Amino acid sequence: MEKVKLLGIGLVLAVSAMVYAYDDGDFQVWHTENQEFKVNKGSKITLEEEFRWGDDASDFYYHHYDAGFVYSVNKNLDLGVNYRQVYEKKKGDFKVENRPHINGTLKFDLSGFKLEDRNRFEYRHFDYQEDSWRYRNKFTLKFPWKFTKLNIQPYLSDEVFVDLNEGILNRNRFYSGFGFNLTKNLKADIYYLLQSTKGSGRWADANVLGTKLKISF
Repeated sequence: MEKVKLLGIGLVLAVSAMVYAYDDGDFQVWHTENQEFKVNKGSKITLEEEFRWGDDASDFYYHHYDAGFVYSVNKNLDLGVNYRQVYEKKKGDFKVENRPHINGTLKFDLSGFKLEDRNRFEYRHFDYQEDSWRYRNKFTLKFPWKFTKLNIQPYLSDEVFVDLNEGILNRNRFYSGFGFNLTKNLKADIYYLLQSTKGSGRWADANVLGTKLKISF
């Protein structure tokens, strides 16, 4: 009987280890498409779609649609109001989240380096769990170097997520990538993203290969 118990405990631990190994260090692929429509010199309408695949990029588990309006107060400050609808798979079914958010982005040039500090406040509305507020801060450093006729430009970025209901930092995203021009109005972006998320008392990582396309009108 003791051997059976020990065998059962061993199986549970083995399964738990496999589950944790799957969650922690998972390889994912994300793809984003942006469209920008210039309203006038200081304002634009933005649209965005994003799709994500997890479980070693074999499982389509997330997509969102985002629409917003951005107004440039001056060369150093952009203000934006957006609405995002998120579909995320939870326990095999896609659940809906409605997420209006406001954004303030500070922009500076320093010896050829471009610095951006985006501050975002989100209200997250759910039908299946309690609503919440979240603050996100994304700092981006674009290097002054551009390569080839495509104007390939490397950058680094880091984004922190703070659950305002709980008052805790529960996610961090570190980006390393480069953007480049495909045509005059079409830009592309390829990046590596390390996402660290805290859940059930521990941090789990995801390694993401990301691509972006942005067309401007």
